[in-house]
Amino acid sequence: MPQLPDRPDIDQLRRQARELQRAAQDGDVAALRRLRAVSDKVTLSTAQLALAREYGFPSWRRLADEVERRHALLNEPERDAPEQDAAAPKSWQEVTAGADELITGQYADRPQLRPVLDAVLAALPPLGPVTVQARKTIVSLVSPRRTFAAVQATTKSRVDLGLRLVDVKPEGRLLAARNINVGAVNLMVALTGPGEVDEEVLGWLRRAYDESMGPPTSPALSTAPRRPARRPAPVAGTLTVLVDGFDLPGLTCRPEPNGTVHRSVHVALHGRDVGRSFLPMPGRGGWLAIEPVPADAPSARWEMPVTVRQGEAGPDFGGPFVRGDRTDRHIALAWGEVPGDGTLRLFRACKFGLAGVDPALVGDALRPGRRLVARVRLTDARGNPGCAGLAWSVEDAP
Repeated sequence: MPQLPDRPDIDQLRRQARELQRAAQDGDVAALRRLRAVSDKVTLSTAQLALAREYGFPSWRRLADEVERRHALLNEPERDAPEQDAAAPKSWQEVTAGADELITGQYADRPQLRPVLDAVLAALPPLGPVTVQARKTIVSLVSPRRTFAAVQATTKSRVDLGLRLVDVKPEGRLLAARNINVGAVNLMVALTGPGEVDEEVLGWLRRAYDESMGPPTSPALSTAPRRPARRPAPVAGTLTVLVDGFDLPGLTCRPEPNGTVHRSVHVALHGRDVGRSFLPMPGRGGWLAIEPVPADAPSARWEMPVTVRQGEAGPDFGGPFVRGDRTDRHIALAWGEVPGDGTLRLFRACKFGLAGVDPALVGDALRPGRRLVARVRLTDARGNPGCAGLAWSVEDAP
């Protein structure tokens, strides 16, 4: 029987389980034999259980708990660290579904530049709430009000950090943002290594964020007359939406570029429905962590009602689980630590856009006995909490 190392790494053990599962799926005889010692199913949870049994633990949870216990013993001084000042700004990162895969693709042929992006992302938590959105070639950084920056791997040797800085002209390292087509980004800094994300660059990033949180500075925006409120479109029906998550990352993870460790990780549905089990999330404006699931569970599922209104621009969505404005309606999952004080401390969120769902799927799911299903892998390309491979479908409701 193999012995667990003195300094075990849960991420490495998780990778071993995934490799075992993939080998079994490919028909490897030895891998199949190891899995069949605990189950006939070739799944990640079976591979995790097989690995735990080989190390002498009755379950993957017990193995993960032992890893966490040893890590805590090796890092005992961390327990005495002062708690964060209650007056400090709340911070969290929200990552749109599929963003991790898109980012991995952006840097697949230029891995030497990925640390530059990581250095920028590591600077986000002190700023405040930030949503990380990705398209095929660019990563946008969005405050609760608007996009304030963007990161683009422009060449094989350079990453451009675009910034929205009002009334600032190009000078020195600040160049005109000619290659970055994102919202009101008007300036950029060319970066060739993570060390160039220095105090000067961080100061510009902070200024761009702070400006984004203030009122519009453009006279055209501030003096334009308000449009009369539109009457709500008629209700087309109530949609049943099921989020079916699989491949969870485990109770301990290190998703932050600066190596921060998160423990007792749970994932939950964002919502305002207090008729279900929930944990409050400090600093989230009344949004709750609905039906939290420990991140070492074999799967996680949430079902919710969503109101559908049929307007001229297509279906619109509402209800206690729907967030965002008319152009950004979405449901979201919250990743956070559950420290045992009855709260969930958010460190990352993933959102599933409803506006982009095929209207034909929505219409089909509105039929009696049908529901809209979002299947999603709850780990990113590095095995950390995330939302990847999102696929929408319609199926019969039980």
